[in-house]
Formats: sequence, C-alpha cells, structure tokens
Amino acid sequence: MENIELDEVDRGLLHALEVDGRASFSRIGEVLGVSDQRVARRYRRLRSSGMARVVGAVDGHRLGYESWVLRLQCTPDAAVSIAEALGRRSDTFWVQLLSGGTEISCSAIQRTAKERQSLLLGRLARTDRVLSVTAHRRLHMFVGGRVGWVGPAALSPEQVAALEAGRVFTGHGGDEPITLGPGDDALLEALSRDGRTGYADLAAVTGWSESTVRRRMEQLCAAGAIFFHLDALPALLGKRVEAQLWMSVPPAELDKTGQAMAGHPEVAFVGATTGPSNLFATVVCDDDAAFYRYLTESLGALPAIGHIETAPIIRTIKRFGSVLPL
Repeated sequence: MENIELDEVDRGLLHALEVDGRASFSRIGEVLGVSDQRVARRYRRLRSSGMARVVGAVDGHRLGYESWVLRLQCTPDAAVSIAEALGRRSDTFWVQLLSGGTEISCSAIQRTAKERQSLLLGRLARTDRVLSVTAHRRLHMFVGGRVGWVGPAALSPEQVAALEAGRVFTGHGGDEPITLGPGDDALLEALSRDGRTGYADLAAVTGWSESTVRRRMEQLCAAGAIFFHLDALPALLGKRVEAQLWMSVPPAELDKTGQAMAGHPEVAFVGATTGPSNLFATVVCDDDAAFYRYLTESLGALPAIGHIETAPIIRTIKRFGSVLPL
C-alpha cells in the first residue's frame, strides 16, 4: 500500500467522515475551510490506496441476528487458505491471522441456528487442518461498530456540531422489530463495498428509483439496521501494533471493566462474550513499547481482570462492511 503522511486536511477529512460517512464533499470542505475539490482529491487518494473507506455496515443486533467471535487453531500450512475461505463468506468480517500465523480470529453474524450449525458443525468440523475451534457469542458491545475509532480528534466541537446538524441519515433504532424486504440485499451489498455510492448507482443495482433508494436508506438508518462507518487502517495513523486480548472477569465486574476499557484511546473494540474468556478486545498502539505500557499500566489498573491472553494481529484478511444475503 502507498505510504501516506496525513496533514491537517486529511485528518480533518477522516474525522468528518467518522461523524457523517455520507457528508458531501462540499459540506466537509465548508467545515474545514477548503474547497470541495481538494476534499474530494484527498478522499480519492486515501480510498485508492486502500488505507481508508466508508462502508455501510449492518447492525446484526437490531436485525435479531446472532453475533459470534470464532478462534481457530490450524496447521501451519493451511491457516492462510482457511482464513481466505472464511473471508469469502458473506456472513463473516474481521478475519485475521494471529500470533505465529497458525491461529485465526473471525467474527460472524448468523441469522438462524441452522446457519450457525452449518458454519461450526459443518464445514469447519469437517476440515482436518482445523485443529480446534472455540465459538464465543457476543452479548454486549462497549465500543466498536457505531462507536468507531479514528485516532486523535482533528475537528473542534463546533465543527463536529456543524456536520451533525446537516446529517441526513440519523437514528440508532428502537426496540421494534425490523424486516428486510425484496431489493434490500442488493442495496446493502452495494453499500458494504462503498458506503458513499451515489443514489443513481444504487438505483441501478436495486432496480428502484433514486427517490425510493433514498427513502429506504432513511428508513433503515432511522431503524438502526444500517450505519455508515469510516474504516481506516491503524497504520494510516501511525499505529503499527494491533493485538487481540481475551480476558476473564467476574460477572459482577464485567460491565464496569468493559466500560473502563471503552474509555481507553488504544481500544478499537471491546465486548462481552460467552465462554471462560468473557471480555474480548482489539487494541492498537504506536509500537511494542506503547503496547507494553498499555498492558502494564492501563489494564494493570483494572483489578477485576484475572486472566489475559494477548495475540498480535499479523495480517487482516477481511475487514468491516460485510452484509448478509437475504
């Protein structure tokens, strides 16, 4: 990937897209005090380099789906091919190789128990190069998804407020059930590839009119079924170390500990799961020294963590933005 050094405009653009992933370049330019052409050029450079993109992400919880985190131990010769096979599935995201390259971490969203059994008891169970599989159902998310990580804030509170005031797609949903209908699969698939896809292109892939596309997106966003997320590689922000943490916390202290970790700037994701390791996190740090300080100081200050496993991420096969077929 291209080595990009960010300047003030780049950082402002990234922060603006975290606030509103579909904000027009003209609105972002107005907030940043630069031309819309300059903003557009900067975004095209970041996206073409593979370092940053906006994706339309499905909220599986709002749709009543099950969210899982899988850990697979594989033979050394098979880990990459198995990870790539998992990455080709429409129900997986964040497929990553860990540690020495023999362990895979994979997040998955399953609509039904039958689909879960198909993945865990079907293909994976019949693969002799998979030595072990553990599945942790995600029960609660403290940070991640809607509450993304983009590094140091670059915009003032006034600039953030200006962007939020002009946001078209708002809402975090309620408790009412959400039903996806015909045509939604094509819409969500297109947005998972590029959350900034224009209405004309979305109309072409769905067969709807542009006004229908816009209205349906407003409905799905208001219901909390989909949100727009800035997916930026940590390396873009000078973060060279990524790692997963698997922790064991007494149930009475789980929520308090998860909330505390959610306030750590190094934490990109933290959630409560089933299993003996009931708190799962992904952290990003500048380097090994910063990672060590995080483990010994920030985590060391949380007395309820009784056991911790650390697994450096050595390669990411698939990132955010996957959607399920309907």
